[in-house]
Amino acid sequence: MTVLARPGWDPLPVTGLTGTGDLTRLAVRRDRIGLAAGIYVIVAAVTGTAYAFKKLYPSAAGRAALAATGGGNPALRFLYGRIDGDSIGSLTTWRYGIWAGIFAALMTIFVVIRHTRTDEEAGRLELVGSAVVGRQAALAAGLLTAAAASVAVSVLLCVPLPLAGLPAAGAAALALAIGCCGLAFAGVAAVAAQLTSSARSARGIALAALGVAFVLRGVGDSAGASGPSWLSWASPLAWIQFTRPFADQRWWVLCLPLAVFALGTALAFVLAARRDLGAGLLPDRPGRATASRLLSGPFGLAWRLEWATLLGWVTGYVFTFWACGAAAKGIGQLFGTSSALQREFTRLGGLGVQAAITNAYLAALMLLAGLVAAAYATSTVLRLRSEETGELAEPVLATATGRIRWALSQIAVAVAGTVVLLAAAGAATGLGYGLRAGSVGHQVAQMLGAAFAQLPAALAVAAVAVLLFGLWPGAAVPGAWTAVGVAVLIELFGQVLQLSHWVLDISPFTHAPRLPGGTVTAAPLLWLCAIALALSAAGLIGLRRRDIG
Repeated sequence: MTVLARPGWDPLPVTGLTGTGDLTRLAVRRDRIGLAAGIYVIVAAVTGTAYAFKKLYPSAAGRAALAATGGGNPALRFLYGRIDGDSIGSLTTWRYGIWAGIFAALMTIFVVIRHTRTDEEAGRLELVGSAVVGRQAALAAGLLTAAAASVAVSVLLCVPLPLAGLPAAGAAALALAIGCCGLAFAGVAAVAAQLTSSARSARGIALAALGVAFVLRGVGDSAGASGPSWLSWASPLAWIQFTRPFADQRWWVLCLPLAVFALGTALAFVLAARRDLGAGLLPDRPGRATASRLLSGPFGLAWRLEWATLLGWVTGYVFTFWACGAAAKGIGQLFGTSSALQREFTRLGGLGVQAAITNAYLAALMLLAGLVAAAYATSTVLRLRSEETGELAEPVLATATGRIRWALSQIAVAVAGTVVLLAAAGAATGLGYGLRAGSVGHQVAQMLGAAFAQLPAALAVAAVAVLLFGLWPGAAVPGAWTAVGVAVLIELFGQVLQLSHWVLDISPFTHAPRLPGGTVTAAPLLWLCAIALALSAAGLIGLRRRDIG
């Protein structure tokens, strides 16, 4: 502990945590919109699932049939986990408990790394450290902000679930399990932030840990009694299920994620005290002495900076959509246990009920693939803005490379990456479904077409980022992500909220065909391509005329 003397003041003791309160308030202010949106999505998704099950499965026989079908399908157990009963609460926990935990983990991972490694990499912590702020105050502030978000999720979930008719004890167990899952991965993210000097690498480590947790739980849950079901206990995601909300609540299981959070926090503080500011404990890998011919132009540079990120996205796409495609084989039987859904799909006519449900499920998967691909394309385009604000664009533009060529190189990588992601989603879904349905070639070709039908809409959303970057750079990041969020909200909740058609038409994905099972019209796709080109062209013209930086 040191003592700081200021003229006219008594000496002030300065510890490693001095200024934590101020930095925590600043972190909450900076993340107030993102945190509010993330908390709302988690609470709304879980609550909406409970209300949906209550409406679609009013009878005990229907719920029992759903539980038997879902529990007997290994692919569905891999995606959603085990079922501990046939009550509305148990079905809600099965359908969305794990995925709510994933969303809570993503929220805390991004919060912790943003306020630690990202700020440190950008030089903000060095500036803050020149004031009366302790060395470890930023780490404590990031963890406190993530913990506050997790607590908010738990508290808010305890309100609407009992209003939906679910037992209060089970609702509390589910809410606490989801919040504690977020806390566990906050501890993981805090450790990851100390290991590398790059925020992107730190996020990669934390997200890789989340992916491993999902795989361990999926393998353990789908293995059955004769397989390695014990693997599930190694995953913090599975601890949500093992709490057994709405069954015989095991409150002691909540000690496991809390222990991970405590150990991760303690280890992060120890590691933070042992490293230099701006450095990570893992050594940076030195580059080659001479650059390859690929780096002779801006496109090669953009590809070099993005290929590892794209590889991670493709790996996640292949794994996720293969599992989702494999689950499509039994999805018709799963939702066919609801008489309300049977009447709705029978009303569609043409196909049988089971085939209509399967096609609707596959079309929803391709819509999800398009929405996530739009988010990837937007993040890739916004790298232009981060390079500009980080003063990395000036050395490139000081060469013979012009602004338009520099921007087009990053846009080209975004477009190519979006194509690759949609191809991976279509092929993986078709392969997973085709292997179980016995028609691999037909299903892969059909799902590739369904995935590429989402491409114009995804590019139209990403074009908003290009437009804002060129014309209004200060609003590029919040404006572009707002466009992505609006599209996601409209597609996920527009029909449920019964929004008017002109509101639904705001989302480009509303105009994309729903395949398989839908019809393809060329005009909407051409209009989406034209809009994407027009927005991008306007953004590039603005970039050419404005000042850099």
